[in-house]
Amino acid sequence: MIPAELLTSPFAQISAIDPVPTFLRFVVALLLGMVVAAVYRHTRGDTAIAPSFPATLMLLCVLIAIVTQVIGDNAARAFSLVGALSIVRFRTVVRDTQDTAFVMFSVITGMAVGSHNLWVAVLGIIVVGSAALWSKLNIIPDAPPVYILVIRTLVSQKVELLAGGILDMHLVDRRLIAVGTPRKGGTMEYTYEARLKGEGNAVDLMTELHAVEGIQGAQLRRQDCEEF
Repeated sequence: MIPAELLTSPFAQISAIDPVPTFLRFVVALLLGMVVAAVYRHTRGDTAIAPSFPATLMLLCVLIAIVTQVIGDNAARAFSLVGALSIVRFRTVVRDTQDTAFVMFSVITGMAVGSHNLWVAVLGIIVVGSAALWSKLNIIPDAPPVYILVIRTLVSQKVELLAGGILDMHLVDRRLIAVGTPRKGGTMEYTYEARLKGEGNAVDLMTELHAVEGIQGAQLRRQDCEEF
């Protein structure tokens, strides 16, 4: 026979939870999550973003508040939740560091609400939201984006002799990072890291490169994006 104490004692240690304040905390977490999502949408502007990402930030804030409420001050429960949640795998790559910062923003906000530190969450949203809006004003200009430029020529041709003048005209600087022969030795492929003199020069650069006799193809894409 299993003693009844072994079945009842684990549950007897759990303190009673008042449902009304707990529900209100979750509602506050939802509202603050909506604020985080709104700040994200406003600061990202026309930048291509995943349609579900703002909603994910909002839900994440509520979920973290729930998890924090469940854990409370119980260290054993915290380790149990870590083990239970370790089965979740996040395979989506967050390409922009700002997106990573907003994920942390949502997590910390939910954690503050769940641990009964409402003012920490509110003041944090004010300060971090102001910082995000300030960064959108470009008071500190961003560094010019880095592009990957791939040029293919015949093996007998040298890319700098064919297009050195064009590259000097359209690029602030360039650095050769790879050379290869992708088509069984028929062509030579040169890969550069480069910075354009202006965003509008991308089309002109591609047009002029394709017009050069001896160049078999050219491709330009941002280092942090898919093909240009």
